[in-house]
Amino acid sequence: MSYFVYILECCDGSLYTGITTDVTKRLDEHNSSDKGAKYTKARRPVKLLYEESSSDRSSASKREYAIKKLTRIKKLQLINEPSKKEGH
Repeated sequence: MSYFVYILECCDGSLYTGITTDVTKRLDEHNSSDKGAKYTKARRPVKLLYEESSSDRSSASKREYAIKKLTRIKKLQLINEPSKKEGH
């Protein structure tokens, strides 16, 4: 099973990082479900800015942790790297 690390932009401009096995479903949960994260519930709507795949939950969790430790500027640089954009 593949896992994905993703970064969302909230309506207040803040960034949220998480992991999931289904990015589309999780994005919908963040925007319209009680299953969305507490942080994003108060900052709806959110939009997907970045995703990357991981081979397993452990590596996805480690990557999520590493991204969460980055500064906002470094996260935005990661999002804007052409080789890392969704669909490439």
